[in-house]
Amino acid sequence: MTTLPILYSFRRCPFAMRARLALYISGITYELREVLLTEKPDEMLVLSSKGTVPVLQLPNGRVIDESLDIMAWALSQNDPERWLEPDPISQNGLINRCDNQFKIHLDRYKYASRYEDCDPLEARDLGERFIAQLEQQLGTGCLFGDGPCQADFAIAPFVRQFALADWDWFFATKHRYTQRWLTTFTNSEAFNAVMDKYDPWKPGDAPIIMNA
Repeated sequence: MTTLPILYSFRRCPFAMRARLALYISGITYELREVLLTEKPDEMLVLSSKGTVPVLQLPNGRVIDESLDIMAWALSQNDPERWLEPDPISQNGLINRCDNQFKIHLDRYKYASRYEDCDPLEARDLGERFIAQLEQQLGTGCLFGDGPCQADFAIAPFVRQFALADWDWFFATKHRYTQRWLTTFTNSEAFNAVMDKYDPWKPGDAPIIMNA
């Protein structure tokens, strides 16, 4: 048994990013193990044969290998900023549209060479429809009111990826509320706290303890 939760993560992965954000906000102390997706450690694969990050191993041996489940677990322990307070059905519905619709177009826009007969500009146009949906909700500053909630921090890492594919284009669009929201996210204490770079973990390394 471990004495702290252990998170296997990849810094740039938006799924892992949302898990780290929830762990940070909840104040849970945990051990971070950065991995290379091309050299996944056996220790992680034993816990989750899916081979994807994030993977969280709890001290009691329980393994959580879905990013939203990690967020839910962390926030069930402590939710000091009331991320779960806005209507959970509405929050989950928007997050699901991000994960199950927007992510498909994001991948084909940013990584078009991985897909046969893929037009990245067509994918960008389809992805922009989701951005337009966010724009309609962001007039108050955040997705469900004037303060951020779970949906903001679950979705923003993916919008960041979309913007990074062509930063100049994104900030030349008419989506002013979304641009402001994304800038606020990338300038936030939470985002910058979870984006430090670490060498890939290997057995025998000194543990990297987060939120100590």
